[in-house]
Amino acid sequence: MASSSPPPPSQSYSSATPSYQFITHLPIAPSSPSEKVEEEEPRVPIHVVTKASQLPVDFLEPSPHSKIVIGFDCEAVDLCRDGALCIIQLAFPDAIYLVDAIEGGSVLIEACKPALESDYVTKVIHDCKRDSEALYFQFGIKLNNVVDTQIAYSLLEEQEGQRRLPDDYISLVGLLADPRYCGLSNVDKEEVRVLLRQDPNFWTYRPLSEQMIHSAADDVRFLLYIYHQMMAKLTERSLWLLAVRGALYCRCFCVNNNNYADWPSLPPIPDELKVDGNGPEEEILSVLDVPPGKMGCIIGKKGASIMSIKESCNAEILIGGPRGPADKVFIIGPVKQVKKAEAMLRGRLLYI
Repeated sequence: MASSSPPPPSQSYSSATPSYQFITHLPIAPSSPSEKVEEEEPRVPIHVVTKASQLPVDFLEPSPHSKIVIGFDCEAVDLCRDGALCIIQLAFPDAIYLVDAIEGGSVLIEACKPALESDYVTKVIHDCKRDSEALYFQFGIKLNNVVDTQIAYSLLEEQEGQRRLPDDYISLVGLLADPRYCGLSNVDKEEVRVLLRQDPNFWTYRPLSEQMIHSAADDVRFLLYIYHQMMAKLTERSLWLLAVRGALYCRCFCVNNNNYADWPSLPPIPDELKVDGNGPEEEILSVLDVPPGKMGCIIGKKGASIMSIKESCNAEILIGGPRGPADKVFIIGPVKQVKKAEAMLRGRLLYI
């Protein structure tokens, strides 16, 4: 039996809404770390942006005199270098802006570039790697000054004496459900996940349906609240690690020919952490080239080889996978641990 093609957008998704402004709950910064999100919070508009003039001036014109913190995320058809960026979500304290990359095109995204690369605009995001890759290869944007809540969560667990297992990354839904940071266990994106599996072009259809708008907004509307909860708990050492690892994760999959020389410099180790020469070790990103046909040697049967190396080194080891780059391994962490991982990976290639 021949497979049926997906029905057109007018049949697949809820009907187009007559207005480009919607209202949603947006948690405000807690007055104390113990406060949690309540059901009745201030309500703010969601704006669908197709022209740069619809965005706040503080965002379009970053300035040291008006530093801002925003929630940030991207929606796409296959979020990576070869995909198609569709929406950039920006959560401000008083509104959410959905920057429509399809309707606004490269002109609109280019207008966002100064803010996305600026030190004066802090972008709070959950897992920045693929978002950064898409922005870099599709629009030449070097995402900078991020607070990655996935990294922050791991650092907070480490502060509390918890040892994270390799590849044990918390999802955004999992983070939202954690009562220490948000406590909303009913935020579920399964309906949209099903639609995306049925039709990968879900985010390309225009006009945006009400379902699409609220789903996109849900990915950022709690990030500022979580940011304030986390920042109140992080130590000085963890804050530096959060900044440097966020910078390294941003450039992780953005491989170029000049060893990232045109990217912003990494945050230096603060002087207050350099106590009697026992401060934290410098953190780096190493990119290991794998000869054609040899990635299986690195991964091993059912992932056993790569997992063994990950368990032996206090460093993040990432593989581009199907979305690429498929011939490289990325290692992030303290210099000594990165070098250790490099040696083990190279040894694995020589052994086979």
